[in-house]
Amino acid sequence: MTDAKPPRTDLREFNKGLIADYRANGGTDGDGALQPIVLLSTIGRKSGREYTTPVNVREDGDDLIVAGTKGGYPTHPQWYSNLQSNPELTVEYHGDSWRARAITVDNGPDRDRLFAMMVEIIPGAYGYQDKCRDQRQIPVVRLQRI
Repeated sequence: MTDAKPPRTDLREFNKGLIADYRANGGTDGDGALQPIVLLSTIGRKSGREYTTPVNVREDGDDLIVAGTKGGYPTHPQWYSNLQSNPELTVEYHGDSWRARAITVDNGPDRDRLFAMMVEIIPGAYGYQDKCRDQRQIPVVRLQRI
Protein backbone atom coordinates (compact mmCIF):
# COMPACT_ATOMS: atom_id res chain seq x y z
CA MET A 1 0.00 0.00 0.00
CA THR A 2 1.24 3.49 -0.80
CA ASP A 3 0.64 6.78 0.96
CA ALA A 4 1.25 8.76 -2.21
CA LYS A 5 -1.39 11.36 -2.91
CA PRO A 6 -2.87 11.48 -6.40
CA PRO A 7 -1.47 14.32 -8.51
CA ARG A 8 -3.30 17.58 -8.05
CA THR A 9 -5.48 18.68 -10.95
CA ASP A 10 -4.05 21.67 -12.80
CA LEU A 11 -7.12 23.93 -12.81
CA ARG A 12 -5.84 26.09 -15.67
CA GLU A 13 -5.35 23.05 -17.89
CA PHE A 14 -8.73 21.63 -16.86
CA ASN A 15 -10.40 24.96 -17.69
CA LYS A 16 -8.70 25.10 -21.11
CA GLY A 17 -10.29 21.77 -22.00
CA LEU A 18 -13.67 22.80 -20.59
CA ILE A 19 -13.60 26.08 -22.54
CA ALA A 20 -12.66 24.31 -25.79
CA ASP A 21 -15.44 21.71 -25.35
CA TYR A 22 -17.98 24.40 -24.40
CA ARG A 23 -17.19 26.44 -27.50
CA ALA A 24 -17.08 23.41 -29.80
CA ASN A 25 -20.49 22.19 -28.58
CA GLY A 26 -22.28 25.56 -28.25
CA GLY A 27 -22.62 25.21 -24.50
CA THR A 28 -24.14 21.73 -24.53
CA ASP A 29 -22.88 18.52 -22.98
CA GLY A 30 -22.32 15.32 -24.97
CA ASP A 31 -26.06 14.53 -24.89
CA GLY A 32 -27.11 17.95 -26.21
CA ALA A 33 -28.31 19.29 -22.84
CA LEU A 34 -27.45 22.92 -22.09
CA GLN A 35 -24.74 23.28 -19.44
CA PRO A 36 -25.22 25.75 -16.53
CA ILE A 37 -21.93 27.41 -17.48
CA VAL A 38 -20.99 30.78 -18.91
CA LEU A 39 -17.58 31.87 -20.18
CA LEU A 40 -16.46 35.20 -18.75
CA SER A 41 -13.70 37.10 -20.58
CA THR A 42 -12.32 39.78 -18.29
CA ILE A 43 -9.36 42.15 -18.53
CA GLY A 44 -6.63 41.50 -15.96
CA ARG A 45 -6.46 44.36 -13.48
CA LYS A 46 -2.65 44.22 -13.41
CA SER A 47 -1.66 42.65 -16.73
CA GLY A 48 -4.25 44.24 -19.02
CA ARG A 49 -4.54 40.84 -20.75
CA GLU A 50 -7.82 39.10 -21.49
CA TYR A 51 -8.63 36.00 -19.42
CA THR A 52 -11.50 33.58 -20.06
CA THR A 53 -12.96 31.60 -17.18
CA PRO A 54 -15.84 29.08 -17.07
CA VAL A 55 -18.28 29.88 -14.25
CA ASN A 56 -21.57 28.35 -13.09
CA VAL A 57 -24.53 30.49 -14.09
CA ARG A 58 -28.27 30.96 -13.66
CA GLU A 59 -30.67 33.11 -15.63
CA ASP A 60 -32.70 35.85 -13.94
CA GLY A 61 -34.95 37.48 -16.50
CA ASP A 62 -32.71 38.95 -19.22
CA ASP A 63 -29.64 38.87 -16.95
CA LEU A 64 -27.20 36.14 -16.03
CA ILE A 65 -26.19 35.54 -12.40
CA VAL A 66 -22.82 34.19 -11.22
CA ALA A 67 -21.31 33.78 -7.75
CA GLY A 68 -17.63 33.98 -6.80
CA THR A 69 -17.56 30.99 -4.45
CA LYS A 70 -13.95 29.87 -5.12
CA GLY A 71 -14.63 26.84 -2.96
CA GLY A 72 -14.76 28.98 0.17
CA TYR A 73 -11.16 30.18 -0.09
CA PRO A 74 -10.44 33.42 1.80
CA THR A 75 -9.82 35.47 -1.37
CA HIS A 76 -12.12 36.37 -4.25
CA PRO A 77 -11.68 34.53 -7.55
CA GLN A 78 -9.42 36.31 -10.03
CA TRP A 79 -12.27 36.93 -12.48
CA TYR A 80 -14.18 38.83 -9.79
CA SER A 81 -11.16 40.93 -8.81
CA ASN A 82 -10.73 41.79 -12.49
CA LEU A 83 -14.40 42.84 -12.71
CA GLN A 84 -13.99 45.12 -9.71
CA SER A 85 -11.36 47.05 -11.69
CA ASN A 86 -13.17 46.89 -15.03
CA PRO A 87 -16.83 45.80 -14.88
CA GLU A 88 -17.20 45.41 -18.65
CA LEU A 89 -16.61 41.94 -20.03
CA THR A 90 -17.46 39.55 -22.84
CA VAL A 91 -19.95 36.79 -22.07
CA GLU A 92 -20.26 33.53 -24.03
CA TYR A 93 -23.42 31.64 -23.23
CA HIS A 94 -24.91 28.69 -25.13
CA GLY A 95 -23.30 29.58 -28.45
CA ASP A 96 -23.93 33.34 -28.25
CA SER A 97 -21.46 36.08 -27.32
CA TRP A 98 -22.03 39.66 -26.17
CA ARG A 99 -20.63 42.53 -24.11
CA ALA A 100 -21.97 42.89 -20.60
CA ARG A 101 -21.58 44.95 -17.46
CA ALA A 102 -21.04 43.20 -14.13
CA ILE A 103 -22.89 44.56 -11.10
CA THR A 104 -22.29 43.11 -7.63
CA VAL A 105 -25.65 42.58 -5.95
CA ASP A 106 -25.92 44.37 -2.60
CA ASN A 107 -26.97 42.59 0.59
CA GLY A 108 -30.72 42.22 0.88
CA PRO A 109 -33.63 40.06 -0.19
CA ASP A 110 -32.64 40.07 -3.88
CA ARG A 111 -29.11 38.86 -3.09
CA ASP A 112 -30.52 36.18 -0.79
CA ARG A 113 -32.87 35.01 -3.56
CA LEU A 114 -30.11 34.93 -6.15
CA PHE A 115 -27.66 33.14 -3.84
CA ALA A 116 -30.32 30.49 -3.17
CA MET A 117 -30.70 30.07 -6.96
CA MET A 118 -26.94 29.55 -7.26
CA VAL A 119 -27.02 26.88 -4.53
CA GLU A 120 -29.20 24.79 -6.86
CA ILE A 121 -26.18 24.34 -9.18
CA ILE A 122 -23.40 24.83 -6.58
CA PRO A 123 -24.63 22.58 -3.75
CA GLY A 124 -21.75 23.49 -1.41
CA ALA A 125 -22.20 27.27 -1.69
CA TYR A 126 -23.64 27.79 1.82
CA GLY A 127 -20.76 25.75 3.27
CA TYR A 128 -18.28 27.79 1.23
CA GLN A 129 -19.73 31.00 2.69
CA ASP A 130 -19.38 29.58 6.21
CA LYS A 131 -15.78 28.60 5.47
CA CYS A 132 -14.72 32.12 4.37
CA ARG A 133 -17.14 34.25 6.41
CA ASP A 134 -14.36 35.86 8.47
CA GLN A 135 -12.50 37.02 5.33
CA ARG A 136 -15.14 37.84 2.73
CA GLN A 137 -18.72 37.53 1.58
CA ILE A 138 -19.16 35.49 -1.58
CA PRO A 139 -20.09 38.00 -4.28
CA VAL A 140 -23.24 37.50 -6.32
CA VAL A 141 -22.88 39.24 -9.68
CA ARG A 142 -25.53 40.29 -12.19
CA LEU A 143 -24.37 40.35 -15.81
CA GLN A 144 -26.38 42.82 -17.86
CA ARG A 145 -26.12 42.90 -21.63
CA ILE A 146 -24.75 46.20 -22.97
